[in-house]
This record gives sequence, structure tokens and C-alpha cells, in this order.
Amino acid sequence: MGAVHVTVELKNLASPERVYEALFLVDTGATDSMAPASELARIGVAPRGKMAYELADGSTREYEFGGVQIEFLGNLAWGRVIFGPEGTEPILGVTALESVGIVVDPANRPLRRLPAVPLK
Repeated sequence: MGAVHVTVELKNLASPERVYEALFLVDTGATDSMAPASELARIGVAPRGKMAYELADGSTREYEFGGVQIEFLGNLAWGRVIFGPEGTEPILGVTALESVGIVVDPANRPLRRLPAVPLK
């Protein structure tokens, strides 16, 4: 299928006019979304905690995280965003996708909307 990218806007919850927009890699292996720390700081997103994350190479690294409004493909979500290292490719994690009822469907189309968001 190849890599799937979508345009995402991250907005400061207290000041939604402060926006970071970029092309994000859709990563179903990532729970949370990630953006460069400098871009999150630029729009006024403050770290709210730290968490250990397992990286693709199997190593573990601790990152700060904060909360943002996430807009993509005409959908609106709120969630955790990781303060990533400089130069990191922004990642749209599975939590944001699932919260609006979007799944990755490699057999038919890269992204597919579910008929309803599961509550079970």
C-alpha cells in the first residue's frame, strides 16, 4: 500500500487560532500523534506530562505530551500529542483516527470511514 499522508491541523485548545498545519504520516502502529516540539511551543501548547514510548526499533524513550484539537479530512478530534524531536516527521496516531471512525484499509482504500464509531 505504501505510506499514507494527510494534512492535519493541530490547534491550541485555549487559543484555536494558533495552528500548526503539516502533512502527517498516518501510523497505525502509533497510539498517540507526534509533532516537532518547537512547532507545538510556537502555537502555545504546554507539556502536561511525560510518558515512555516504544519506538519502531524496539528501544524506549520518554517524551513530553500535551493536549490539542486535531483536524484532518474534515474531522475534528481532541487528543494527546507528543513533543517530538526537531526534524521528526509528524505522525497521526491511531487514537485520533479511531476517535472519528476512520480505519486504514490496505485492501481497498488507504483510509475508510466506518458506518459508526464503535462504543462496544
